[in-house]
Amino acid sequence: MLSPSIIAFACGLAAGAVLGVAGRAGRFCTLAMLEDAFFGSDYRRLKSFALAAAVALLATQALSAFGIVDLSRSIYLTASIGLGGAILGGLMFGVGMALVGTCGFGTLVRVGGGDLRAIVVFLVLGLSALATMRGITGMLRVALIEPLSLRLTEGSNQTLTSLLGAGGTMRAILVIILSAALAFWALADGRLMRSPRLLASGIAVGAAIAFGWFATGWLTDDEFDPVRVSSLSFVAPLGDAILYIATFSGARLNFGIGSVAGVVAGSFAAAILARGFRWEACDDARELKRHMIGALLMGIGGIMSMGCTIGQGLSAFSTLAVSAPVTMLAIVCGARLGLEFTMTGEWLPAVRRLFGAST
Repeated sequence: MLSPSIIAFACGLAAGAVLGVAGRAGRFCTLAMLEDAFFGSDYRRLKSFALAAAVALLATQALSAFGIVDLSRSIYLTASIGLGGAILGGLMFGVGMALVGTCGFGTLVRVGGGDLRAIVVFLVLGLSALATMRGITGMLRVALIEPLSLRLTEGSNQTLTSLLGAGGTMRAILVIILSAALAFWALADGRLMRSPRLLASGIAVGAAIAFGWFATGWLTDDEFDPVRVSSLSFVAPLGDAILYIATFSGARLNFGIGSVAGVVAGSFAAAILARGFRWEACDDARELKRHMIGALLMGIGGIMSMGCTIGQGLSAFSTLAVSAPVTMLAIVCGARLGLEFTMTGEWLPAVRRLFGAST
């Protein structure tokens, strides 16, 4: 009989493979959706993300409503709201994402396509995430986050319905309204319907998020060998994957490590089938430096904010955690700042443009 950790790893592998295919073949990329919206007034990828959020929210809350998954056991529904981590960490992650040209998930997609720069980003991001969780920069994280955390009353958590004091019926109504609003915005003008790859990838990614909760909250539920209830995120799992590879016998497989391997495998398979696999490397030391700095910011910022564009934007959002919209807004602002910097090469004009001031 397979142990819960092995089952969790296998489920993570499957869910990650779906995201890998979506990222490579379906062009699902969170930074690209922001670039399209900011500079091209093209909202199709953003609508694909909104559709993924709608599917993830509806399916995840259905699992919770039927008692299949206890979402209160997730890391997102704590008795405090880490505003400092959400805002500062989100800004750092967004800037880093812009410097690298993609997020943690996109980095794994690039690895599967043969991008050697992405391997460097993966290593720096994973190691900086480990250091922020358990090492030297962890002290900085605690010093910055703890004083700015909002403590909630005993017995409550940071779900939107808990803060509003809403019961089961009101929770269901809120979930339906939010899911319908997101799906309507994504599909109403028909542009996403005319982009079948983006449409399919949005649905698939949302379903993969819900499957992650189902896999860790029900399939692997064993009181003698507990597995953390979680879903897809691509900051801490990169560090866990490096730690597992380095220690092997000193760590054990989990859903997050499986998802990391799955994204790479899914992207690789999609690249091979489309004959798009090719080796790529940095043009010069300046580009390598930018990628390494960006990866460092993503690793530290992602741990401070407890997630990335996938972890907070979809997984945390599907639990109705209020940290999700706060973190995503900070990531969007950071990404805009970073993108402006990559175009101007200077931080001050980038900050001015971010706030709409003339240079």
